[in-house]
Amino acid sequence: MSAVLADFPVLTPVTDEDLTLAAHAARGHSPKRGPRGELCRSERVPYPCRLARWAHTTIHAAGLTEEQLGEST
Repeated sequence: MSAVLADFPVLTPVTDEDLTLAAHAARGHSPKRGPRGELCRSERVPYPCRLARWAHTTIHAAGLTEEQLGEST
């Protein structure tokens, strides 16, 4: 069960394709304010969800920030 809940691996070096997918995931899996706190906009689970964590970790592993990719987080 713990393998199901573990974070997705971040492969290095980060490829352009990984970075594109991470930027897309970060946009779609952003926080949304709800009555019980922040939820993932896509999955409706507590934010950050696994995909959001992977996206942000991948972006940082590439040496960039979300702002450099045009993100607003």
